[in-house]
Amino acid sequence: MSVFLSSVLPPLGLYTLISRYLLKNPHHLHRKKKTAFYCTQISHRGGSGEKIENTMEAFTNAIENGSQMLEMDCHLTKDGHVVVSHDENLKRQTGVDKDISSLNLEDLPPYKERLEVTFNAGHENKSGTDRKIALLEDVFRKFPKIPVSIEIKEDNPQLMREVSTLARRYDREGITLWASEDAEILNKCRSINGAMPYSFSKKRGILLLLLYYTGLLPFVPVGESILQFYLPRIINRTYKPENTKVLKKSWVISLIDKTTMRKNLFKHLADRGIQVHLFVCNKNEDIKAAFDLGATGVMTDYPTLLSTYVRTHESGRPQQQQHSRTSALRTRADIARPRGESTRAN
Repeated sequence: MSVFLSSVLPPLGLYTLISRYLLKNPHHLHRKKKTAFYCTQISHRGGSGEKIENTMEAFTNAIENGSQMLEMDCHLTKDGHVVVSHDENLKRQTGVDKDISSLNLEDLPPYKERLEVTFNAGHENKSGTDRKIALLEDVFRKFPKIPVSIEIKEDNPQLMREVSTLARRYDREGITLWASEDAEILNKCRSINGAMPYSFSKKRGILLLLLYYTGLLPFVPVGESILQFYLPRIINRTYKPENTKVLKKSWVISLIDKTTMRKNLFKHLADRGIQVHLFVCNKNEDIKAAFDLGATGVMTDYPTLLSTYVRTHESGRPQQQQHSRTSALRTRADIARPRGESTRAN
Protein backbone atom coordinates (compact mmCIF):
# COMPACT_ATOMS: atom_id res chain seq x y z
CA MET A 1 0.00 0.00 0.00
CA SER A 2 2.79 2.40 0.93
CA VAL A 3 4.54 1.63 -2.37
CA PHE A 4 1.33 2.36 -4.25
CA LEU A 5 0.81 5.65 -2.44
CA SER A 6 4.40 6.71 -2.95
CA SER A 7 4.07 6.10 -6.68
CA VAL A 8 0.66 7.76 -7.07
CA LEU A 9 0.71 10.75 -4.73
CA PRO A 10 3.68 12.66 -6.24
CA PRO A 11 2.32 12.79 -9.82
CA LEU A 12 -1.19 13.48 -8.50
CA GLY A 13 0.14 16.34 -6.43
CA LEU A 14 2.07 17.72 -9.39
CA TYR A 15 -1.03 17.46 -11.60
CA THR A 16 -3.07 19.33 -8.99
CA LEU A 17 -0.52 22.12 -8.70
CA ILE A 18 -0.24 22.55 -12.48
CA SER A 19 -4.02 22.45 -12.90
CA ARG A 20 -4.59 25.09 -10.24
CA TYR A 21 -1.89 27.31 -11.69
CA LEU A 22 -3.34 27.09 -15.20
CA LEU A 23 -6.85 27.67 -13.88
CA LYS A 24 -5.62 31.05 -12.66
CA ASN A 25 -3.36 31.66 -15.65
CA PRO A 26 -5.05 30.17 -18.75
CA HIS A 27 -3.10 32.44 -21.11
CA HIS A 28 -0.20 29.98 -20.97
CA LEU A 29 -2.24 27.43 -22.97
CA HIS A 30 -5.04 29.38 -24.61
CA ARG A 31 -5.34 32.58 -26.58
CA LYS A 32 -8.09 34.78 -25.22
CA LYS A 33 -11.23 34.36 -27.29
CA LYS A 34 -12.26 37.49 -29.14
CA THR A 35 -15.92 38.11 -29.85
CA ALA A 36 -17.42 41.09 -31.65
CA PHE A 37 -19.34 42.13 -28.53
CA TYR A 38 -19.02 42.34 -24.75
CA CYS A 39 -22.28 42.89 -22.88
CA THR A 40 -23.00 43.49 -19.20
CA GLN A 41 -26.69 44.34 -19.58
CA ILE A 42 -28.95 41.86 -21.37
CA SER A 43 -32.73 42.14 -21.73
CA HIS A 44 -34.65 38.88 -21.32
CA ARG A 45 -37.47 38.71 -23.90
CA GLY A 46 -36.73 42.37 -24.54
CA GLY A 47 -37.47 43.32 -20.94
CA SER A 48 -40.83 41.65 -20.34
CA GLY A 49 -41.34 43.35 -16.99
CA GLU A 50 -41.56 46.80 -18.56
CA LYS A 51 -43.30 46.19 -21.90
CA ILE A 52 -45.15 43.31 -23.55
CA GLU A 53 -42.54 40.61 -24.06
CA ASN A 54 -40.68 40.23 -27.37
CA THR A 55 -42.37 43.17 -29.11
CA MET A 56 -40.58 45.88 -31.06
CA GLU A 57 -41.75 48.32 -28.38
CA ALA A 58 -40.05 46.17 -25.72
CA PHE A 59 -36.80 45.91 -27.67
CA THR A 60 -36.74 49.68 -28.28
CA ASN A 61 -37.42 50.39 -24.61
CA ALA A 62 -34.63 48.01 -23.60
CA ILE A 63 -32.00 49.67 -25.80
CA GLU A 64 -33.13 53.16 -24.79
CA ASN A 65 -32.65 52.14 -21.16
CA GLY A 66 -29.14 50.74 -21.37
CA SER A 67 -29.45 47.17 -22.63
CA GLN A 68 -26.52 46.04 -24.75
CA MET A 69 -27.95 42.70 -25.87
CA LEU A 70 -31.41 41.36 -26.63
CA GLU A 71 -32.35 37.79 -25.70
CA MET A 72 -35.16 36.07 -27.57
CA ASP A 73 -36.57 32.81 -28.93
CA CYS A 74 -37.59 32.33 -32.55
CA HIS A 75 -40.11 30.16 -34.36
CA LEU A 76 -41.22 29.67 -37.96
CA THR A 77 -44.69 30.45 -39.28
CA LYS A 78 -46.52 28.17 -41.70
CA ASP A 79 -45.56 30.46 -44.59
CA GLY A 80 -41.88 30.55 -43.63
CA HIS A 81 -41.40 33.77 -41.64
CA VAL A 82 -39.11 33.84 -38.59
CA VAL A 83 -40.98 35.43 -35.70
CA VAL A 84 -39.92 36.25 -32.16
CA SER A 85 -41.88 34.38 -29.52
CA HIS A 86 -40.94 32.51 -26.38
CA ASP A 87 -43.59 29.84 -26.91
CA GLU A 88 -44.42 27.82 -30.00
CA ASN A 89 -48.00 27.51 -28.71
CA LEU A 90 -49.71 30.87 -28.42
CA LYS A 91 -52.23 30.20 -25.66
CA ARG A 92 -50.28 31.75 -22.77
CA GLN A 93 -49.34 34.85 -24.74
CA THR A 94 -52.49 35.46 -26.80
CA GLY A 95 -55.25 33.26 -25.43
CA VAL A 96 -55.41 31.42 -28.77
CA ASP A 97 -54.54 27.72 -28.51
CA LYS A 98 -52.67 27.47 -31.81
CA ASP A 99 -49.06 26.70 -32.72
CA ILE A 100 -47.11 29.33 -34.64
CA SER A 101 -46.12 26.69 -37.19
CA SER A 102 -49.80 26.14 -38.03
CA LEU A 103 -50.50 29.79 -38.86
CA ASN A 104 -49.47 32.16 -41.64
CA LEU A 105 -47.87 35.44 -40.59
CA GLU A 106 -50.98 37.50 -41.29
CA ASP A 107 -53.07 35.18 -39.11
CA LEU A 108 -50.98 35.47 -35.94
CA PRO A 109 -53.15 36.82 -33.10
CA PRO A 110 -52.07 39.83 -31.01
CA TYR A 111 -50.51 39.48 -27.58
CA LYS A 112 -52.65 39.99 -24.49
CA GLU A 113 -52.38 43.48 -23.00
CA ARG A 114 -50.97 42.03 -19.79
CA LEU A 115 -48.68 39.01 -19.39
CA GLU A 116 -47.26 37.60 -16.19
CA VAL A 117 -43.49 38.01 -15.92
CA THR A 118 -42.23 34.43 -15.76
CA PHE A 119 -39.24 35.31 -13.60
CA ASN A 120 -41.16 37.67 -11.30
CA ALA A 121 -44.11 35.54 -10.25
CA GLY A 122 -47.31 37.44 -9.54
CA HIS A 123 -46.25 40.52 -11.53
CA GLU A 124 -47.28 41.59 -15.03
CA ASN A 125 -45.65 43.90 -17.56
CA LYS A 126 -45.95 47.50 -16.40
CA SER A 127 -47.21 48.90 -19.69
CA GLY A 128 -47.20 48.40 -23.44
CA THR A 129 -49.32 49.25 -26.47
CA ASP A 130 -47.52 47.17 -29.11
CA ARG A 131 -49.22 43.77 -29.27
CA LYS A 132 -47.79 42.51 -32.58
CA ILE A 133 -45.64 39.40 -32.71
CA ALA A 134 -42.35 40.71 -34.08
CA LEU A 135 -40.47 39.54 -37.14
CA LEU A 136 -36.81 38.73 -36.53
CA GLU A 137 -36.03 40.64 -39.72
CA ASP A 138 -37.55 43.78 -38.22
CA VAL A 139 -35.33 43.38 -35.15
CA PHE A 140 -32.24 43.07 -37.34
CA ARG A 141 -33.26 46.07 -39.44
CA LYS A 142 -33.99 48.38 -36.52
CA PHE A 143 -31.00 47.37 -34.39
CA PRO A 144 -28.22 46.62 -36.89
CA LYS A 145 -25.38 46.78 -34.35
CA ILE A 146 -27.07 45.38 -31.26
CA PRO A 147 -26.02 41.82 -30.30
CA VAL A 148 -28.89 39.33 -30.20
CA SER A 149 -29.06 35.94 -28.49
CA ILE A 150 -31.44 33.62 -30.34
CA GLU A 151 -32.59 30.45 -28.63
CA ILE A 152 -33.72 27.65 -30.92
CA LYS A 153 -36.01 25.21 -29.12
CA GLU A 154 -37.23 23.14 -32.06
CA ASP A 155 -35.28 20.68 -34.18
CA ASN A 156 -36.27 22.55 -37.33
CA PRO A 157 -33.49 22.89 -39.94
CA GLN A 158 -35.59 25.30 -42.01
CA LEU A 159 -35.85 27.66 -39.04
CA MET A 160 -32.10 27.43 -38.47
CA ARG A 161 -31.39 28.15 -42.14
CA GLU A 162 -33.73 31.16 -42.17
CA VAL A 163 -32.10 32.63 -39.04
CA SER A 164 -28.68 32.09 -40.62
CA THR A 165 -29.79 33.69 -43.88
CA LEU A 166 -31.08 36.78 -42.07
CA ALA A 167 -27.87 37.10 -40.04
CA ARG A 168 -25.85 37.00 -43.28
CA ARG A 169 -28.17 39.36 -45.13
CA TYR A 170 -27.83 42.01 -42.43
CA ASP A 171 -24.09 41.45 -42.00
CA ARG A 172 -24.41 40.55 -38.33
CA GLU A 173 -23.18 36.97 -38.01
CA GLY A 174 -20.54 38.04 -35.48
CA ILE A 175 -23.11 39.61 -33.14
CA THR A 176 -25.87 37.01 -33.46
CA LEU A 177 -25.57 34.18 -30.94
CA TRP A 178 -26.84 30.64 -31.40
CA ALA A 179 -28.38 29.39 -28.15
CA SER A 180 -30.14 26.14 -27.26
CA GLU A 181 -30.32 23.84 -24.26
CA ASP A 182 -30.36 20.89 -26.66
CA ALA A 183 -26.86 19.85 -27.78
CA GLU A 184 -28.06 18.21 -31.01
CA ILE A 185 -30.02 21.30 -32.04
CA LEU A 186 -27.05 23.53 -31.28
CA ASN A 187 -24.74 21.29 -33.31
CA LYS A 188 -27.11 21.57 -36.28
CA CYS A 189 -27.19 25.35 -35.90
CA ARG A 190 -23.41 25.44 -35.94
CA SER A 191 -23.21 23.18 -38.99
CA ILE A 192 -25.54 25.56 -40.84
CA ASN A 193 -23.59 28.65 -39.83
CA GLY A 194 -20.29 28.24 -38.03
CA ALA A 195 -19.48 31.95 -38.29
CA MET A 196 -22.02 32.77 -35.58
CA PRO A 197 -20.84 32.48 -31.96
CA TYR A 198 -22.68 30.01 -29.74
CA SER A 199 -23.44 29.36 -26.09
CA PHE A 200 -23.22 26.22 -23.96
CA SER A 201 -25.93 23.59 -24.30
CA LYS A 202 -27.12 21.81 -21.16
CA LYS A 203 -24.97 18.77 -21.99
CA ARG A 204 -21.89 20.90 -22.58
CA GLY A 205 -22.57 22.82 -19.38
CA ILE A 206 -22.51 19.59 -17.38
CA LEU A 207 -19.29 18.59 -19.13
CA LEU A 208 -17.83 22.00 -18.24
CA LEU A 209 -18.50 21.32 -14.55
CA LEU A 210 -16.98 17.83 -14.76
CA LEU A 211 -13.85 19.23 -16.38
CA TYR A 212 -13.66 21.93 -13.72
CA TYR A 213 -13.99 19.55 -10.76
CA THR A 214 -11.52 17.02 -12.17
CA GLY A 215 -8.97 19.75 -12.88
CA LEU A 216 -8.98 19.10 -16.62
CA LEU A 217 -10.65 22.34 -17.71
CA PRO A 218 -7.43 24.38 -18.04
CA PHE A 219 -6.09 21.84 -20.54
CA VAL A 220 -9.21 21.59 -22.75
CA PRO A 221 -10.13 23.93 -25.65
CA VAL A 222 -13.59 25.53 -25.38
CA GLY A 223 -15.46 26.64 -28.49
CA GLU A 224 -18.38 28.40 -26.82
CA SER A 225 -18.38 32.18 -26.49
CA ILE A 226 -20.96 32.57 -23.71
CA LEU A 227 -22.16 30.61 -20.70
CA GLN A 228 -25.81 31.45 -19.96
CA PHE A 229 -27.03 30.02 -16.66
CA TYR A 230 -29.69 30.49 -13.99
CA LEU A 231 -28.75 32.35 -10.84
CA PRO A 232 -29.96 29.53 -8.52
CA ARG A 233 -30.99 31.86 -5.70
CA ILE A 234 -33.94 33.17 -7.75
CA ILE A 235 -35.55 29.71 -7.96
CA ASN A 236 -38.65 29.49 -5.73
CA ARG A 237 -38.33 33.23 -5.02
CA THR A 238 -38.93 35.29 -8.15
CA TYR A 239 -39.01 32.22 -10.41
CA LYS A 240 -41.33 29.38 -9.47
CA PRO A 241 -40.88 26.34 -11.73
CA GLU A 242 -44.12 24.53 -12.48
CA ASN A 243 -43.10 21.37 -14.30
CA THR A 244 -40.69 19.82 -11.83
CA LYS A 245 -41.04 18.92 -8.17
CA VAL A 246 -37.30 18.44 -7.72
CA LEU A 247 -36.54 22.16 -7.97
CA LYS A 248 -39.07 22.92 -5.24
CA LYS A 249 -36.78 21.29 -2.68
CA SER A 250 -34.53 23.81 -0.93
CA TRP A 251 -31.64 21.36 -0.55
CA VAL A 252 -31.59 20.77 -4.31
CA ILE A 253 -31.33 24.51 -5.00
CA SER A 254 -28.61 24.81 -2.36
CA LEU A 255 -26.67 21.97 -4.01
CA ILE A 256 -27.02 23.51 -7.47
CA ASP A 257 -25.88 26.86 -6.10
CA LYS A 258 -22.81 25.44 -4.38
CA THR A 259 -21.73 23.30 -7.35
CA THR A 260 -22.30 25.81 -10.15
CA MET A 261 -21.71 29.29 -8.72
CA ARG A 262 -17.91 29.09 -8.49
CA LYS A 263 -16.04 32.39 -8.65
CA ASN A 264 -12.79 30.86 -9.84
CA LEU A 265 -14.63 28.98 -12.60
CA PHE A 266 -16.24 32.19 -13.85
CA LYS A 267 -12.95 34.06 -13.62
CA HIS A 268 -11.19 31.31 -15.58
CA LEU A 269 -13.83 31.52 -18.32
CA ALA A 270 -13.64 35.31 -18.40
CA ASP A 271 -9.84 35.17 -18.61
CA ARG A 272 -10.26 32.95 -21.67
CA GLY A 273 -12.64 35.46 -23.25
CA ILE A 274 -15.79 33.43 -22.52
CA GLN A 275 -18.56 35.66 -21.17
CA VAL A 276 -20.72 34.52 -18.25
CA HIS A 277 -24.35 35.72 -18.27
CA LEU A 278 -26.47 34.88 -15.22
CA PHE A 279 -30.28 35.13 -15.41
CA VAL A 280 -32.95 36.23 -14.75
CA CYS A 281 -32.13 38.89 -12.15
CA ASN A 282 -35.13 41.10 -11.38
CA LYS A 283 -34.16 42.41 -7.95
CA ASN A 284 -31.22 44.60 -6.96
CA GLU A 285 -29.96 41.98 -4.52
CA ASP A 286 -29.88 39.36 -7.28
CA ILE A 287 -28.08 41.69 -9.69
CA LYS A 288 -25.51 42.35 -6.98
CA ALA A 289 -25.15 38.63 -6.23
CA ALA A 290 -24.55 37.84 -9.91
CA PHE A 291 -21.85 40.48 -10.36
CA ASP A 292 -20.24 39.54 -7.03
CA LEU A 293 -19.91 35.96 -8.29
CA GLY A 294 -17.98 37.20 -11.30
CA ALA A 295 -20.69 37.28 -13.97
CA THR A 296 -19.60 39.42 -16.89
CA GLY A 297 -23.23 40.09 -17.76
CA VAL A 298 -26.66 39.99 -16.15
CA MET A 299 -29.95 39.20 -17.86
CA THR A 300 -33.12 40.90 -16.63
CA ASP A 301 -36.79 41.55 -17.38
CA TYR A 302 -36.33 45.11 -16.10
CA PRO A 303 -33.70 46.91 -18.20
CA THR A 304 -34.22 50.23 -16.41
CA LEU A 305 -33.59 48.58 -13.03
CA LEU A 306 -30.39 46.94 -14.28
CA SER A 307 -29.14 50.09 -15.99
CA THR A 308 -29.71 52.12 -12.83
CA TYR A 309 -27.87 49.54 -10.74
CA VAL A 310 -24.89 49.44 -13.10
CA ARG A 311 -24.73 53.22 -13.33
CA THR A 312 -24.71 53.66 -9.55
CA HIS A 313 -22.16 50.89 -8.98
CA GLU A 314 -19.91 51.26 -12.03
CA SER A 315 -16.98 52.72 -10.06
CA GLY A 316 -16.52 49.30 -8.49
CA ARG A 317 -16.94 47.33 -11.68
CA PRO A 318 -14.00 45.92 -13.67
CA GLN A 319 -12.56 48.27 -16.30
CA GLN A 320 -13.71 46.09 -19.21
CA GLN A 321 -17.33 46.34 -18.04
CA GLN A 322 -17.06 50.14 -17.81
CA HIS A 323 -15.79 50.17 -21.40
CA SER A 324 -18.78 48.02 -22.34
CA ARG A 325 -21.16 50.66 -21.02
CA THR A 326 -19.40 53.39 -23.00
CA SER A 327 -19.72 51.26 -26.13
CA ALA A 328 -23.42 50.73 -25.41
CA LEU A 329 -24.00 54.49 -25.28
CA ARG A 330 -22.64 54.71 -28.82
CA THR A 331 -24.62 51.77 -30.21
CA ARG A 332 -27.84 53.10 -28.69
CA ALA A 333 -27.85 55.63 -31.52
CA ASP A 334 -28.68 52.70 -33.82
CA ILE A 335 -32.35 52.90 -32.89
CA ALA A 336 -32.48 56.41 -34.30
CA ARG A 337 -31.28 55.15 -37.68
CA PRO A 338 -33.62 52.26 -38.57
CA ARG A 339 -33.30 50.82 -42.05
CA GLY A 340 -37.05 50.51 -42.29
CA GLU A 341 -39.34 47.77 -41.10
CA SER A 342 -40.85 45.17 -43.38
CA THR A 343 -44.54 45.44 -44.14
CA ARG A 344 -47.01 42.93 -42.78
CA ALA A 345 -50.70 42.54 -42.16
CA ASN A 346 -51.88 43.49 -38.66
